[in-house]
Amino acid sequence: MSGSVAGSPPGAGDEGGVLTLAAVPIGRAEDASSRLAAELARATLIAAEDTRRVRWLASSLNVELKARVVSYYDAVEARRTADLIGELEAGRDVLLVTDAGTPGISDPGYRLVAAAAAAGLRVTALPGPSAVTTALAVSGLPTDRFSFEGFPPRGQGERARRFAELASDRRTQVYFESGRRLAATLAELAASHGADRPAVVCRELTKVHEEIKRGTLADLAAWAAMVSEADPREPRKKKGGTASGAVRGEITLVVAGTGRGSRVRDGGDRVRDGSGRVRDGGGPGDPGGPLPPAR
Repeated sequence: MSGSVAGSPPGAGDEGGVLTLAAVPIGRAEDASSRLAAELARATLIAAEDTRRVRWLASSLNVELKARVVSYYDAVEARRTADLIGELEAGRDVLLVTDAGTPGISDPGYRLVAAAAAAGLRVTALPGPSAVTTALAVSGLPTDRFSFEGFPPRGQGERARRFAELASDRRTQVYFESGRRLAATLAELAASHGADRPAVVCRELTKVHEEIKRGTLADLAAWAAMVSEADPREPRKKKGGTASGAVRGEITLVVAGTGRGSRVRDGGDRVRDGSGRVRDGGGPGDPGGPLPPAR
């Protein structure tokens, strides 16, 4: 895997190893490509967000790892980047994998790619799954323009400012969020973007217990709050002795842009348009009418 690459600095790829960003399944091991299995089998050095998880993936794919596997997660990313650049400059290829999806997309990878590019080293990708595009595709919201916002800021003031900035954005917005913070985030988005803004919560995408919940921000906030208040699947006790849980699993949240005319079902033949108005309309061929029957 050598040779210069179009658009790379002069001499890039003529010497040194190759950094390959390998996308891995976001749910089921069987979604892995044959190329991913082959790259895992031939790799000599793997940088993994979780070394146990990449070994599990390899085992699930019946691949025997011959590579040296080193950890590459948030806490060690800055320090380990210099080590990996040294390996690449010495002519050794590096395969970078994260727990799920594509490296560098709200996961470790950006620093290593930037450093490799600055050093004139070749960077390539083994394309594959991403929770961002998967959620966007199944959401039913406009996909022609979108922004990926990652995890919302933790600080209340910074979160409020970020949501206020995005409230008037016409692009569809994609967020990651933890199940425990989902209800609060949906409520804050309802306050900033409007209670009737269409949105979709995608939970455990591609996994056995996948769930795609559509509605307005207000409706989804109420649903998430109800689940968080009492989760019948695995109740936990608060100090007062009442059961409490949270929406479980990996969460990707998709929110319609302002004024985009995206519509979600509201029961019966009624739909909510992008402005949040509910109308009955004429027929499936009428843009102001009900959606066609679900198939």
